[in-house]
Amino acid sequence: MKENSLNIKGLRIKNQESKPFGLRSKFALSFFLCLISLFSFSQVKSSVETNSIRIGEQITYKIEVEADSTKLVVFPEGQSFGALEMIETYQIDTTKNKDKFNLVRRYGLTQFDSGYYNIPKQKIIIGDKTFFTDSLDVRVSEVVVDTTKQGLYDIKPIVEVNQMGSDWWKYLLYALMAIAAIAALLYWFLWRKKPLTEQEKIALLPPYDRAKLALQTLDKSSYLEEENLKDYYSELTFIIRKYLDEKVYDRALESTTDELIDRLNLLKKANQVDLSKEDIKNLESILKRADLVKFAKSAPDIELAKIDRDTIDIEIDHVREALPEPTEEEKLLDEQYREEQERKQKRKKIWITVGISVFLLVATVIGLSFKFGFDYVKDTVIGHDSKELLEGEWYTSQYGIPPVTITTPKVLKRMEPPIPEEAKQQVEMTMFGYGSLIDKFNVVVVTTKIKNLGENKIELKQIAEQSIKMMEAQGVENMLVKTDKFVTPNGAEGLKTHGTGNFPTLIEGEKESGNYTVLVFNAENVIQQIVLTWKEDDTYADKIVERILNSVELKYDEE
Repeated sequence: MKENSLNIKGLRIKNQESKPFGLRSKFALSFFLCLISLFSFSQVKSSVETNSIRIGEQITYKIEVEADSTKLVVFPEGQSFGALEMIETYQIDTTKNKDKFNLVRRYGLTQFDSGYYNIPKQKIIIGDKTFFTDSLDVRVSEVVVDTTKQGLYDIKPIVEVNQMGSDWWKYLLYALMAIAAIAALLYWFLWRKKPLTEQEKIALLPPYDRAKLALQTLDKSSYLEEENLKDYYSELTFIIRKYLDEKVYDRALESTTDELIDRLNLLKKANQVDLSKEDIKNLESILKRADLVKFAKSAPDIELAKIDRDTIDIEIDHVREALPEPTEEEKLLDEQYREEQERKQKRKKIWITVGISVFLLVATVIGLSFKFGFDYVKDTVIGHDSKELLEGEWYTSQYGIPPVTITTPKVLKRMEPPIPEEAKQQVEMTMFGYGSLIDKFNVVVVTTKIKNLGENKIELKQIAEQSIKMMEAQGVENMLVKTDKFVTPNGAEGLKTHGTGNFPTLIEGEKESGNYTVLVFNAENVIQQIVLTWKEDDTYADKIVERILNSVELKYDEE
């Protein structure tokens, strides 16, 4: 029998050539190769500073790795220590030993229940290879209390606490105060009829009255006393030009003297203005004299300036008399124009008020969204069926015999159970519910009494499976099923079947993701079921279901 030998870093493995390697030999060879690789390139160790602690104390778990400097080392992260809870992770300590690195990672672990616990093997990745530490056992002891030194006392009784009233009225008061303040500001600065200034009162006067008032204001000036004829004639000619601009020729202010006089002569010839030639000549004489004063620095006598002022006063009266009386159509057009201007002003105020209100509303919603979340604000302002159910009044009632005590956001109504006529002699069923499978939330309580059960045994799992099949028959698809034990607050044990599925909607053919929970209890020949369905991602419905499940109580001592 000839031997072959394999030398690997000082180890020698012999094999008989006459027999091929079996599965066990191959496994042993693979194990040796891995072992050799481990000792050749790296080494992993784990330890604890003590294997016995008291409840709540911290134990330090240490992992040591020796690896080449070129290798990337990945330590375990997260809660990977079994029943022990990691409360702290320390920095990696690194020391260099020739061409290798020694890495040490420490973890702070604890446990709050007494007993024996095992720290499972931890996976370490070095380069492209995976290594595992040894598992370690730890004992957690109870804290011993010396009752001879520490007195013992009875449990304190329940103390009734007066429920504090809600502060909703404060928020309502703040909101009303804010609305009142904003409304007052809008009224004061926008809608209030403000007292007119002197300039606004003058602007509302008819052109004739404004021209006469302007002449009186000119008389009170000190231009003539100061011999400031240039400013005096500028004001005087502006008065007559402004009046002509508003009543006769709408370009009188920007026209030259010759252009204005030519326009007046044309209007006279067209019988549109009944001015005499003498009136036009007087106006031309005063306007040209004013041009000489303003542009040629002419200096007429003060008395002549007063005469020109009186002439302008007379010509304003003549122009008024020369103008034809406005027709009824012109009066109507003026009235319509005035009303249209008032409507425009009112629409402008309305738009400003609406704009400010919308801005404040959007700013309020954004602010509340940052504080409470957009979904909460949206559901509170717009409304949400599940939120209204959760925050509304709840009712605790008993349904069926034996009674199922349950607290729900709505009183469950009696429903007609789907029992075939031929089965009514064998089965007695009562059903109470709210909503349906197509609603956002649905709860049904069913009590079934089997009259002639005999020696047959009720299997809760089979009843739950039948409930799942019934939901599938009603259109629920792709149901994922999980089963757990369920215990009510008063100690009744049952089966909880729950999961997700695609539920029917009001639109035929469309499905919506949802959740379901089915509780099944039995006592002798009675089966009691509670079925809950609700839409997925409805946080309010999740809280409703949790509250309902925590309220379920069963009594089997009543017939």
